[in-house]
Amino acid sequence: TNRKSKASTSQDNIKFRKHRMLRVVDLTGLQDDGDRQDADTIGQWSRTVALAKACIDISRTSKRDEYSTSKRRKGKGGAPLDGACDSQMCVEIHANLFITSNSYATVRDALQIGKTSPLCLKCRDLRAEELSAKKTVSILELLDPAVLKKIELRYNNLGLCGLSAVFPYFPMFGNLISLKLPYSNIDVRHMTPEMEESFQSMVSAFSQMPNVKELNFASSRLSGRIRELLSVLQKPLESLELAYCYLLPTDATYLANSHHAPFLRKLDLSGNNLSDVLLGPFCQILQHSSTSLVYLDIMECRVMDRQLTSFLPALRHCSQLQYFSCFCNPISSQGLKALLHTAVQLPVLKIVVHPIPVDCYEEGLPWPPSTYDLIDYSIDQEKLSRVDSELNEIRLKAVRTDIVTTVELYNDFSLDMLQLY
Repeated sequence: TNRKSKASTSQDNIKFRKHRMLRVVDLTGLQDDGDRQDADTIGQWSRTVALAKACIDISRTSKRDEYSTSKRRKGKGGAPLDGACDSQMCVEIHANLFITSNSYATVRDALQIGKTSPLCLKCRDLRAEELSAKKTVSILELLDPAVLKKIELRYNNLGLCGLSAVFPYFPMFGNLISLKLPYSNIDVRHMTPEMEESFQSMVSAFSQMPNVKELNFASSRLSGRIRELLSVLQKPLESLELAYCYLLPTDATYLANSHHAPFLRKLDLSGNNLSDVLLGPFCQILQHSSTSLVYLDIMECRVMDRQLTSFLPALRHCSQLQYFSCFCNPISSQGLKALLHTAVQLPVLKIVVHPIPVDCYEEGLPWPPSTYDLIDYSIDQEKLSRVDSELNEIRLKAVRTDIVTTVELYNDFSLDMLQLY
């Protein structure tokens, strides 16, 4: 009886220790690579590789220990272990993974051994660059649908037909809130029957993603097809990046009147021509998103003083705006001062990224200037200093020295401070 009592107490202690044992280590809060990252700080790609290798090494060590224990138990009449890790003894490592072709095999192996290892690697945010469709699918098949929230596939050059192998996997992740496919060589302007089938596959996948609120299609040529893509989404988008997407008036008009507009917090329309037929719909977009918009980027949109004057009244009503960029647009110093007079009226605005005024270049700037001209043409530093002083005076008089104005596209200000979500 005494032995039974001791055995029972021992089993209870084991159960108690298992109950109190660490179950999850969440590393998703670690900062990713940034413009101001310290040279001694490990980046996201290196962190992913180091974490994957650690999971593999611990799995190998665990298997050696299990083998040794199994041999001892056999010698004492015990049953051999089956090689599977007790789920109560496993620790889930939740992390954001950055995978490239160089790190693919290591990360894949780490994900595969999760079920039989003391450390089970789980991905919350996936970022994959330059992976083939086959490798991308193999990674997606290994991810936990309950944990994954963000997918970013970039620089893969797969196009619609290549991505068609990946689209059916997106609806598997019911908690997915963000999907980014920038620089994927999507072009809908000259469609073949096969490409049209792939596009419809993408539309079908979008209709089955109930929680997505962030989309990025940067550098995808989506002319005339925005309504088809976005109208099937079940929830309004909060972040939409359509930079260099060759938008048509029908695209912008749909967006202005869509169920997404009143909820948009981040909007990037960089590289789309706002100098002509898109200007009217763009003003409507600003009007309909005026109570929600936090981040607005219209870099390189061929905006001149006339277009700026047209949308400043709508911009003035964007009461939640914290970040505005009109970098690399041919705007004069007078237009820039008009912009800043509007900016100082926006109560929570923090950052304005503006172009160098066209009248601050040396004589002979081609007109209208190209992007190359605006970036590389010689600048009259004396004129630019004078304009900077005038802009600073506007901020001082409005008591808005908290607003940062800069001509630096890649500045030191983290977008985390903008509280987009």
